[in-house]
Amino acid sequence: MSMKIQRIRKEDINDDATVSIKEMGHTYEICWCEHKNDKAPIQKIDKDHYLITATGEVKQCRHIKNRYQSKGQLAQSFKRLRELINTNATNVSNCRWLTLTYREHITDTKQAYNDFDKFIKRLRYKYGSLEYINVCEPQGNGRWHFHCLIIFPSKAPYIPNDEMAEIWGHGFTKTQKLDNRIDNIGAYLSAHISDMEIEEADSLGIEYDIEDIKEITKIDNQQLENPKYYIKGARLSLYPPKFNLYRTSRGIKKPVKEYMTYKQAKEKIGLDQPTYSKSVKLTDTDGKFSNKITYEHYNMRRKKKHKKIQNTDRYNTKNNKRHHKGNKVSKHTFFLPHKNAIFTRVKRVFNEVIDLCVKRGKRLKLPRKKRE
Repeated sequence: MSMKIQRIRKEDINDDATVSIKEMGHTYEICWCEHKNDKAPIQKIDKDHYLITATGEVKQCRHIKNRYQSKGQLAQSFKRLRELINTNATNVSNCRWLTLTYREHITDTKQAYNDFDKFIKRLRYKYGSLEYINVCEPQGNGRWHFHCLIIFPSKAPYIPNDEMAEIWGHGFTKTQKLDNRIDNIGAYLSAHISDMEIEEADSLGIEYDIEDIKEITKIDNQQLENPKYYIKGARLSLYPPKFNLYRTSRGIKKPVKEYMTYKQAKEKIGLDQPTYSKSVKLTDTDGKFSNKITYEHYNMRRKKKHKKIQNTDRYNTKNNKRHHKGNKVSKHTFFLPHKNAIFTRVKRVFNEVIDLCVKRGKRLKLPRKKRE
């Protein structure tokens, strides 16, 4: 038995409906299910067989060759990774994003993780207490490297890259600050871990679908002359089955999950509209079971940005009205909100046209709505 997942139009949630609310630093997630299953529909018999409890059927397990073949489990793994990063990286000035590579051809994961544990001990010995979220990533030639989020209890110290490479002791390192303008650190960091350039994927003979291709026009806020194309999740085909994508230190906090009514959850968050929402429908291949699930994500940092934008709009509108006061065309002037660069350019050009009309003594005619 397998499940079909279909994206559907967003379902409205009743105020009295029971939902789960998950707190992850600056972000919240509300989840509502049409039906809730408290019983396990499947029981594992051995490594090759499982039992469907509803019908008593015994089925054979389908074994996978790599993590990419299990996209459902893969999506859940990356979701948990994003949630852990957002829960713990609440202050980017305390964080550093590290890349640790090998100069030698290291393909043994046990040796790689043993080297990483020794690296963390040396780093803690020199810079004191810290926590980490570590992702081990394979290259096309089988060599392993690490992406690691280091979290200090206070402002992160300055560590020269040469010194970090000496502490690592096995090859090249890269130490990066996190941009404070990024309001979803988890999504930003996890998106760069599993993707692979399309040329590398083709050279390794990795199969992919057209919808898995994504275009990148900027890297580290730098505009590229020619866009690059990546295959989403293609690098995961290099992972062995059941390999843990990430590991964490003991002090890493987990998201806080609670159950309450939808109305109580909205009151706790304090935002009217979600930052992002979606609804999906789950249907088994036999058509005997279906369920609808709605997710709503709320980003508190975007709430603060929205307030700043609104205050800026009020200030600019007030000054522009004062600037055009007394002009004959002032009652025809309108001001678009400064929510993005396109609107800003349109407003500037429009005001220039108005000033030109005023100088020439002409009245700007705007189209009016026809009466029905």
